[in-house]
Amino acid sequence: MSDEADKPAGKRLRKITKSRLQNIALYYVQRFESSAANLRSVLKRRVDEYAYYNHDFNLAEAYAWIEEILQSFQGYKYVDDARFAGLKVRDYLAAGKSEKYIRMKLAEKGIDEAVVEQVLAEQEFDPFENAMRLAKKKHIGPFRRAEEREAFRQKDMAVLARAGFELDVVKRVLAENSDDV
Repeated sequence: MSDEADKPAGKRLRKITKSRLQNIALYYVQRFESSAANLRSVLKRRVDEYAYYNHDFNLAEAYAWIEEILQSFQGYKYVDDARFAGLKVRDYLAAGKSEKYIRMKLAEKGIDEAVVEQVLAEQEFDPFENAMRLAKKKHIGPFRRAEEREAFRQKDMAVLARAGFELDVVKRVLAENSDDV
């Protein structure tokens, strides 16, 4: 059985070289802001897919190319974890996300905890305001019709708790009156 027969239908795998990997990385960072760990993951997936169908491919050499590309991209500031974290934190705060949620999402993207601490310290973060923003977005708590509020109290609490807000913040949000907001 040949490697050609193993390839996914309709998919042509182009040979992975250092310059091809660099082009893939450049194209990716032109379209998306990325952390170094996320870009590494994107490139490794491409290399692994190619290596799966080409068994004589030198995987260790390709992984070394990825690290070289990442170093040069960080030197040119194409990839900057602090900038990436700052953008994500602003987006998450605007969407009403909790600090717990933000930390988890940035950890998933491979951002160092020290960088997360620094970025969060630079932001004005009020858990109550963020919970209110989320409640408004989801039309829960004080933003729900008055006659439905008590019937949906437990569900509204669950939404805010799953979003990572502390119980005292959740109770304060649900105690708000729609006239006050």
